[in-house]
Amino acid sequence: MNTPQHQTQKPQKPRRNIFTACSACSALFVVIAMAGCNRGGNESANKPPRVALVLKTLNSPFFNDMQRGAQAAATRLGVDLVVQAADREIDVERQMQIIENLIQTGVQAMALTPSGSREVVPAVVKANRANIPLVIVDTRLDKAAADEAGAKIVSFIGSDNYEGGRIAAKFIVDISRATKGKANVAVLEGIPGHETGDSRLRGFKDGIKDTPGVKIVASQPANWERDQGFNVFQNMLQAHPDIDTLFACNDMMALGAAEAIRAAGKTGSIRVVGFDAVEDARKAIREGSMLASVAQFPDEMGRIAVENAVHAIKGEPVAPEAKVRIELITKENVK
Repeated sequence: MNTPQHQTQKPQKPRRNIFTACSACSALFVVIAMAGCNRGGNESANKPPRVALVLKTLNSPFFNDMQRGAQAAATRLGVDLVVQAADREIDVERQMQIIENLIQTGVQAMALTPSGSREVVPAVVKANRANIPLVIVDTRLDKAAADEAGAKIVSFIGSDNYEGGRIAAKFIVDISRATKGKANVAVLEGIPGHETGDSRLRGFKDGIKDTPGVKIVASQPANWERDQGFNVFQNMLQAHPDIDTLFACNDMMALGAAEAIRAAGKTGSIRVVGFDAVEDARKAIREGSMLASVAQFPDEMGRIAVENAVHAIKGEPVAPEAKVRIELITKENVK
């Protein structure tokens, strides 16, 4: 009987469970992906808040001071501050383009000094739609235009421009007593229709209305600019050689007018009062080519603007309005 031959079988390798392997790979992928997401999230969380400061211009000492105050606050608070402005205060279209471009870059909050109280309202609405908190500085939005468009802001920061105009008027009324309560006043206005200049002018007119001897003999816009202050006041002097007092709604126009007065050989015979008390105006007061200027404190405005923007980013409460002090600067207190 033949004995069956036993074949030797090779031991088989254990089969790998493909589903287990795939599950392990998937789990590993999820862990890596989550780690990547967390890393990106941490990086985003560690980035400083990005705030835009949009000024009317950087060609003005007033707005240079505002920028310095804002930058000091940004450095203290760890804020990435982006500062942009048009070349000229009257270039509203350029300011609106700047606002729209900044919206696209993803800034988290914006502080704005409007070049046009009504004109910039559509750009403010676009910032609202992008959920960018907006702080308005120095010049208020036109209330009717803002309400009609549904424009919303977090807060307004600025001086009481109406009261500043009244302070300038009181000073001129007081010094007119040396000339029997009489003064022939020229006024250099800002940009017509802009809240800041309109409020100063209204305050000034209300401040002199009970003093009949103090009368406005000429009043024209010079659009906040020094060269226009020179040209407009030069024309005023030719038309009204009896002008003995000037109120300019900002110092740049006042300084331009002081140059026109110097060119006419009338330095010292025409009293010049400005608004803002920028450094060049303070120097003119010390030297005697200007008598006074109503001081605002733009560095404080810039500081508060950045602080309020950061509060808004964090969802913290923000006061709807912050008034910055004003003060009359004369030769007695200019130092």
